[in-house]
Amino acid sequence: MTGNCGRTSLKRKLRRGNPMQDYDCLPPDLRRWISSAVLPWSARSVHRTFNKALARTGDRALAFGELNLIQRKLTVKDAQKIWGSSHPDAASSKR
Repeated sequence: MTGNCGRTSLKRKLRRGNPMQDYDCLPPDLRRWISSAVLPWSARSVHRTFNKALARTGDRALAFGELNLIQRKLTVKDAQKIWGSSHPDAASSKR
């Protein structure tokens, strides 16, 4: 059973704590990002990844750009395994 995460070959982890409380504690711009994310990110992983990107770049817009890039790379990695070679992103994974 896949639950609400759909079909994926990406590594899944068990949740710890209260995911709704973690989501509620996110800043509004991160809540907006995660609500439209393609992958089923946890609030904790988005917050951790964003903070690392923000520390590297020093700019919120660039940090969001890094989140988008990471999500894109994960989607490309998963595309061929899940949707097959006819998926538009499958060609990107062969590069």
